[in-house]
Amino acid sequence: QVQLVESGGGLVQAGGSLRLSCAASGRMFSISAMGWYRQAPGKERELVAHISSGGSTYYADSVKGRFTCSRDNAKNTLYLQMNSLKPEDTAMYYCAQASGKRYLTRPDYWGQGTQVTVSS
Repeated sequence: QVQLVESGGGLVQAGGSLRLSCAASGRMFSISAMGWYRQAPGKERELVAHISSGGSTYYADSVKGRFTCSRDNAKNTLYLQMNSLKPEDTAMYYCAQASGKRYLTRPDYWGQGTQVTVSS
C-alpha cells in the first residue's frame, strides 16, 4: 500500500517561489507515473503537472514556464518547483500516483495535500 506525504507549502508573496515535495512509500515509485493536482475553494480540482515513469513531463497551460516537475527515484520523492507565483496559484496541492503506469491516467493513490497561499 502506498502512502504519499506532501510538504513545502506555505505563504509567499506574488513573484516568489516554493518547492513542494512528495515523499512516497512503497516500491512502485520508480515505475509509476506521478502528478500534482491543486484545488482552490469553490473550484474544480485540476491537474497541474505530471511526470511519467520515464521522466517526461506535462504542464497545465496556466503554469507552463513557471513550474517544474521532477522526480528522484533513489529517494522516492516527487518535486514541484514553483516560480513566479501568482495569487491564482493559491490552492491545496496534492500529489498523486498511478502505480505501475508509465503515464498518469487515473491516479490510484493521493496525498493529504499541502497548502500554498500566494499574496498580492
